[in-house]
Amino acid sequence: MSELLPGWCRSRSWPLAHLRGSPRCSHCGGVPVADECFPPIAKPDAEILILGSLPGRRSLEMQQYYAHPQNAFWKLIARIFDVEPSMPYERRVKVLTTNRIALWDVLATAERPGSLDSSIVHASALANDFASFFRSHPQVRHVFFNGRKAEAMYRRFVLHGLPKEFGSIHYVSLPSTSPAHAGMPFAEKLVRWKAIKRKVKT
Repeated sequence: MSELLPGWCRSRSWPLAHLRGSPRCSHCGGVPVADECFPPIAKPDAEILILGSLPGRRSLEMQQYYAHPQNAFWKLIARIFDVEPSMPYERRVKVLTTNRIALWDVLATAERPGSLDSSIVHASALANDFASFFRSHPQVRHVFFNGRKAEAMYRRFVLHGLPKEFGSIHYVSLPSTSPAHAGMPFAEKLVRWKAIKRKVKT
């Protein structure tokens, strides 16, 4: 099975045209511009899920998770699992799935001028279908948030609507890997992010 699962991202189902004061598409002139998520990187045996908020501009251009060169995500993963950070994207993805780690974003779509999570327009946000995801990946018991914003979005748009069958999932917020949150040294982030490896079954 492919590690990239098409069809999960409900990014084109959100009616944005009614939102007032929103940036307009330069091509059609009428529909506000919205960022859209990627399909999750996940295999059926996934036990851990890492969640961001929404792909940034560079990621959208490259069609890769955490593509901004200053984003520390892949550098952290490389250090945690003792692999080369410069290896091709497909091999970095394989490191995650081999360790039964899934990767996704909380939001399917939202308006966001620029790439900062703080610029996400909440009124335009649509969350991904996590009930379906968890049912398709029943071994997921640990969810790690890449930053407080991802956690806040999940708690606001997802958690209250999840069925009780998912009440045993454990949630942990980790320091954001975004270059906009560079105040914490890399070494300190690494210590916190190593919590993921402690949950990986060997």
